[in-house]
Amino acid sequence: MKPAHRRSRPTRQIAAALALTAAVAGTALVAAALVPGSTAPAAAAPGDVLWSQEFDGAAGTAPDPSVWGYDVGGGGWGNGELESYTTSRSNSALDGNGNLVITARREADGSYTSARLQTNDKVEIAYGRVEARIQIPRGQGIWPAFWMLGGDFPQTSWPGSGEIDIMENVGYEPHRVHGTVHGPGYSGGSGITGTYQHPQGWSFADAFHTFAVDWKPGSITWSVDGNVYHQVTRASVGSNPWVFDKKFFLILNVAVGGAWPGNPDATTVFPQQMKVDYVRVYDNGSTTGGGGSLPTGTGTIKVANQLCLDVPWANTADGTPIQVVGCNGNAAQSWTRGSDGTVRALGKCLDVSGGGTADGTVVQLWTCNGTAAQRWEHVASSSALRNPQSGRCLDAVGGLPVHDGQRVQIWSCTGAANQQWAF
Repeated sequence: MKPAHRRSRPTRQIAAALALTAAVAGTALVAAALVPGSTAPAAAAPGDVLWSQEFDGAAGTAPDPSVWGYDVGGGGWGNGELESYTTSRSNSALDGNGNLVITARREADGSYTSARLQTNDKVEIAYGRVEARIQIPRGQGIWPAFWMLGGDFPQTSWPGSGEIDIMENVGYEPHRVHGTVHGPGYSGGSGITGTYQHPQGWSFADAFHTFAVDWKPGSITWSVDGNVYHQVTRASVGSNPWVFDKKFFLILNVAVGGAWPGNPDATTVFPQQMKVDYVRVYDNGSTTGGGGSLPTGTGTIKVANQLCLDVPWANTADGTPIQVVGCNGNAAQSWTRGSDGTVRALGKCLDVSGGGTADGTVVQLWTCNGTAAQRWEHVASSSALRNPQSGRCLDAVGGLPVHDGQRVQIWSCTGAANQQWAF
């Protein structure tokens, strides 16, 4: 079973939501909140889009199955929730207008159904601005959320895996949303929480809003519509472990009932829908360091510190084979290394042809699709770029000496200079 949605604050703690204080392992943890009438600093402008889901597609179709999986079933999910999550298109589907719609329903027998979508083992990210534009549902007992769990879950149990709640709302507070982290020693009702109140006191369900975290090594900063309202750093957790410098996966869901939101009542109207316009990860200048992660940033990628990885003639057609040539500073040699493990130029991704895993498989330019064929990691000890799916390294065909026009492929990792890449 998945962990409790966020093992959220008991109802008795909500009254203090705008100035919440939680005691964790003897350390007072004060949740930042935007006091009505105060002005929060604007969030920094994001950089390049490193990964996105735009939810374009025909009405009634499923979101991309290479990206999204489903948690299914009921049993309360550790929070006393009432819904059963399903894979049915009646609970999650594209609407044909560029939105993913998650629908909570009351069924004819009085039970509730909804959907919980997640990217576990499909798309996992480390750092960046993680952002979604969402119109949330409304009503007593309705609990929408956009959140993340550590990629090592379930092998590492909650809360050791870590949880980052980008946006949560409980229906009895239509004008407030919450951002929280949970980890060892600061989980459940002791999660480190911030609360944002709508500047005009209106319901967040009235319109789309943009919910984001700027996530960097050692810090996470929350914003709504560009207004920063909460930050958590290593110092915030005191002597407890900081578990947020690793990959996480994404979750979107609408729960019904539970200890925090309470249950639906006679005022609650069904069905209720959460509409998601997009989910995006932007470059925010973070670097992931070693340990196999891909350092983020934009610039050239040089083989043997001599020639630049290049899209021939800046041809953006799917299937264009990649080469190395003399560095010339043009856009065909400007690569963005994403926190999701992608390497992008000219709006497309460095891709292992056909998702192949054999020595000699061509590396090409292809429309970004979130598959393992487009994920790369940096092996700091050998300066290699490795495709984890195949276990093979980006390689200049034909070995040494490297020369203008050499194509690239994946090949068993050797540590040779034609597999050494510098950013």
